[in-house]
Amino acid sequence: MGAIALWGGAARADVITIEWGADGRFAKELTVAPGKFAEVCGKLPAKAVVHWSFETDLRLDFNIHYHEGKKVVFPAKIDGSQQANGELNAPVAQDFCWMWSNKAGGEAKMKFDLQRNAGT
Repeated sequence: MGAIALWGGAARADVITIEWGADGRFAKELTVAPGKFAEVCGKLPAKAVVHWSFETDLRLDFNIHYHEGKKVVFPAKIDGSQQANGELNAPVAQDFCWMWSNKAGGEAKMKFDLQRNAGT
């Protein structure tokens, strides 16, 4: 079964597709099971700028990544954090993924926010 559940619902999925709102925002609240991960992915054009932030009640490993063939490129990587924020400047047109891994012993409740700049 999937690794994450949306708060307030029984929906479960391994990877969530980013669906940008009319305001260029994508935000969710999730529960990440112990030993599992949450991943949200979406295509961005080259030079797109996305401001991101997250908060969680347990320490999670976090990264932003994309694939070049068999190689995985990490524009951001943070281990064992309960909150962080930053800005992704997409170097290439690619599917980018924001990923949180739960190595803790309990379920982690988290929320994240992605905001694209206008025109990207």
